[in-house]
Amino acid sequence: VALPWLLQPACAWKRPEPEGVVLVISPWNYPILLALEPMVDAIAAGNVVCLKPSDLSPHTSEVLQTLIEQYMDPRGVQVVQGGRAVNTELLSHHFDHLFFTGGGYVGSILMAEAAKNLTPTSLELGGKSPCYVDRTTDIATAARRIAWGRFTNAGQTCVAPDYVLATPDVADALAHQIASVLTKFFGDDPQQSPRYGRIINDKQFDRLVKFLPGEDDHVSGSVICGGVTDRSDRYIAPTVLFDVDPQAPVMQGEIFGPILPIIIVENESEAINFINKRPKPLAEYVFSQNPRVR
Repeated sequence: VALPWLLQPACAWKRPEPEGVVLVISPWNYPILLALEPMVDAIAAGNVVCLKPSDLSPHTSEVLQTLIEQYMDPRGVQVVQGGRAVNTELLSHHFDHLFFTGGGYVGSILMAEAAKNLTPTSLELGGKSPCYVDRTTDIATAARRIAWGRFTNAGQTCVAPDYVLATPDVADALAHQIASVLTKFFGDDPQQSPRYGRIINDKQFDRLVKFLPGEDDHVSGSVICGGVTDRSDRYIAPTVLFDVDPQAPVMQGEIFGPILPIIIVENESEAINFINKRPKPLAEYVFSQNPRVR
């Protein structure tokens, strides 16, 4: 590679080297993809991997361990199972890199633990990813894409649209169009649909139910569709909330479930200010044909 004149006539070059032993801690919401993808990348770069799959999806984690031990060289990949105590024990040892996919709260804990051994980290975390929709877009197309992104895997996706900022001239039509699309996706009773998922566990179910408005709750907005729950089945119907107060509980953190709040904003400037006043999202989705907005 080129060098500044002060170092002439020296020469220099780059030589890629594996980092060494990589710890991959994967989440429960896409337990195969988000375990194998970083594992494959690390191996392809010449590293060896310690894979720690999520204890919240134990059946998948067990299958992963069985198959990896059956088909892969144990000198290159080891699988360790367990909960929080196992994560703490792993992080007490020195690794050459940590790759974690999950929530911001756990990510901050892992980063603090990794710092004790100066372990480099790659954190792929979630966030409240907004959509902005104005009158210049095709509402039917926007509704279909937002519905697919929000309600696939029952909303348990890190880059899923978390809430919608819509201008007054399209907000109501958009909300009802999304409700119509959901019927096309999952039928009149999504609980019976083979294409609609469930919440991972009772703890997450109970957390999400608190976001749904009660009979006298005007803060959380009106229910356009959904709102039905069944704890025995860990089922929450795909739910659209309209004209939600920004101070509502559903707007205070990442939802990570099948609930979509719609907030009315006057224009793109108000939408930008709304987003900028909050922690940076993982993704943003703009549905507009206005080149100034895009």
